Amino acid sequence: MTASCRRSTQRGTSLLELTLAMGVAAILTATAAFGLDGGGTELTVAHQEIVGSLHQAFALARARGTNVKVALGKATGAGEHLAVELGRRVKWGKPDGIPLPLDMDAPQVAAKTGEAHQIISVTPRHTTLASAWFLNDGKEALCMRLSGKGHLQVLRYRRDLKTWTRV
Repeated sequence: MTASCRRSTQRGTSLLELTLAMGVAAILTATAAFGLDGGGTELTVAHQEIVGSLHQAFALARARGTNVKVALGKATGAGEHLAVELGRRVKWGKPDGIPLPLDMDAPQVAAKTGEAHQIISVTPRHTTLASAWFLNDGKEALCMRLSGKGHLQVLRYRRDLKTWTRV
């Protein structure tokens, strides 16, 4: 291979090209950071925290052979419990402009305050008290329904689709 051929295939970038690329990347990063809706992200985090805490509680209950409690939000209870913290933009309840999921009867408490039972007791036999919770960020909402057999169903109200979808 000749020296001129090696130079044409090993072309590097100049300082100007690198500076321009970094400038474009900085502009895109700033646009994304200011354009994102943090509330939607915090709803996702709250959902994952609750799911993770419930899984951990079921494992601890089975391993210990005793009930384990999961406290949602600022709830406190006697004895040992797992605490689930919610983001600052996440609120309890369902905003009035968001309808209930189609197959759900109007709950007496959860739709207004979001807090059916703030403390969930999980048993070693993988059972719980059946309950429902609503969380929202003012625009979108989560509906979490826990059956007595410990099955958690999570629905998210998508404002762009104007409907509830499974998560």
